[in-house]
Amino acid sequence: MAESTAIKAPSALPDRHNLFAIASGKGGVGKTWLAISLVHAMAKAGKRALLFDGDFGLANVDVQLGLMPERDLANVLSGEISLEQATLSYAKGGFDILAGRSGSGNLASLDGKKLRLLRNELILLSGKYDQVVVDLGAGISKSVQTFSEDFSKTLVILTDEPTSLVDAYAYIKLRTARQRNPEIEIVVNQAKNVQDGERTFATLRRACENFLSFSPPLAGIIRSDPHVRDSIRAQTPILIRHPSSDAAKDVEALAKKLVEGK
Repeated sequence: MAESTAIKAPSALPDRHNLFAIASGKGGVGKTWLAISLVHAMAKAGKRALLFDGDFGLANVDVQLGLMPERDLANVLSGEISLEQATLSYAKGGFDILAGRSGSGNLASLDGKKLRLLRNELILLSGKYDQVVVDLGAGISKSVQTFSEDFSKTLVILTDEPTSLVDAYAYIKLRTARQRNPEIEIVVNQAKNVQDGERTFATLRRACENFLSFSPPLAGIIRSDPHVRDSIRAQTPILIRHPSSDAAKDVEALAKKLVEGK
């Protein structure tokens, strides 16, 4: 991506109905696992899908999938290759990946101009895909906030841990301060059961309604499942290693809902 490339204004970019960002207020809630599983489910449903590793501070999509990319976002930002040239095919899952630079925090220091340029180039590239899933970094950094904007929808992932709830609320608070009525929906991960997930969601929603005058809808609930840890250790997507597990079924239901725009 050359420095001289003009930044296209969001209004001049194509429709973003197929772009989904995955965010979390804190790490350790299964955000990257969900991003991988979600894009895999979309690919299994017959969609041409792309996974973008937007965790600029700690990229790890490639690690979870056991990959060693020859090219990644660092090569794009240095101007060596285009964003499209940096994509690699993950044949086992039937989807494409734009990898970050695993083990390096250099991308986390990108300035606002480069962040917006990269975001807009991704939006342009999304026109070649049916669905694009962006795995954002955890927390509320500038890069996370910038990359959250101008996408079709942001899924905020949380668990029932108090710190997860507090940090998810902090993320939503910042987004509502920057954008009026942002397209945010909630995914409760690692829920003991559906009822427990609904209670966790209700706690967050009440806080948002009482203090932010904003009521985010529930996108889905992913039940706690020991097969998730096993699939991560094996560096294999759960839809391949344990396709009939509870978590796999929940992810497929969420993917179907997003693809159908419900």
